[in-house]
Amino acid sequence: MGSKNKLKRFKENLDFKNLFQPKRQDLVDNNFEFRGKWNSFFKNNNPIVLELGCGRGEYTTELAKSEVNKNYIGIDIKGARIWRGAKESTQNNLINVCFIRTQIELIDKIFSENEISEIWITFPDPQLKIQRKKHRLTNFKFLSLYKKILKKGGIINLKTDSEYLHGYTLGLIEGMGIEPIFSNHDIYSNNNAPIEATRIKTFYEKKFINTKKITFLKFKLDLDVS
Repeated sequence: MGSKNKLKRFKENLDFKNLFQPKRQDLVDNNFEFRGKWNSFFKNNNPIVLELGCGRGEYTTELAKSEVNKNYIGIDIKGARIWRGAKESTQNNLINVCFIRTQIELIDKIFSENEISEIWITFPDPQLKIQRKKHRLTNFKFLSLYKKILKKGGIINLKTDSEYLHGYTLGLIEGMGIEPIFSNHDIYSNNNAPIEATRIKTFYEKKFINTKKITFLKFKLDLDVS
C-alpha cells in the first residue's frame, strides 16, 4: 500500500465512531474511559468477544453480523489494516462491533476483570525464533493476561496455519492440566470442526487455504495460570 493511501486511511480513522486509538500513556495511567464500562458503550449487557491481532477485522465483523446478541471488539496496532473493519462495520450499521488500535499487552488497561466472555486469535505471527518466544500471543505471559479479563468459563479460540504454534499452545495448556474443548490440525478435512472456525475465512487464509493446513484449538482457562 502506498504512503498516500495509508495517510488517507489514518485521517479517516479519526472520524470513525467505532474506532478507538488511545494513547499508550493514557492506558498505562488507567485513563481509558470504557474500562469496566463497555456495557455503556454498547448500551447493553451482552457478552463481549475479542479478536486479538484482528488485521482487517474479517472475523470481528462477520461474527458480529451472525451473532447480534453479542458485542465484538477487534484489536490491532496497524491503523491501515484496522481501517477496513471499522469502515465496513460503519457502512453496514453494525452497532455491536468496534475496534481499538493498541498493543495487545495493554488489554488489561482496556478491560477490567471478568469483562470478556471469549477471545479469538486468528493467524498470529507464530514467532518461531526462540528469541521471539516472548511475543507469541499464546505464551504463558499472554495466557495469564487473558485470564485476568476473561469471565469464569471464558473461551479462547486459536486459528492458525502454523502447526508449530498449535502444538506449542496445546502442549502449554495440557501442561497446566487444561483439556482442550477442540483441537485439530486440519479443520477443513474434519467434519466435526466447529462451524465458526470454518465458516469465516480471512483475507490471509484465502490466499493459502489450498496450500496450507489450517489448525484450530478451543479451550477454557478455568485453572490458575497466574
